[in-house]
Amino acid sequence: MTVISWIILGLLAGAIAKFLLPGRDPGGLVGTTVIGIAGAFIGGWISARWLDHPISKDFYDGATWAAAIGGALVLLIGYRLLFGNSRD
Repeated sequence: MTVISWIILGLLAGAIAKFLLPGRDPGGLVGTTVIGIAGAFIGGWISARWLDHPISKDFYDGATWAAAIGGALVLLIGYRLLFGNSRD
């Protein structure tokens, strides 16, 4: 997959992570989008590095999607724990 594919995957993974963890985030829509993109990259890297699943050339690979969404969820939870709800 190209970098553009990973960014699109990250946008979608961030949206799915936001759907799975509803509530107000400190960064709003932009913060969640950046977290989704970073989560996709980190999830894909962890999947390739330690879970012995090479990065697929196919955009519709289920394991790649799961890794991207998992990475976005982990980053979103960490972001909420570190920064709390600063939009009150």
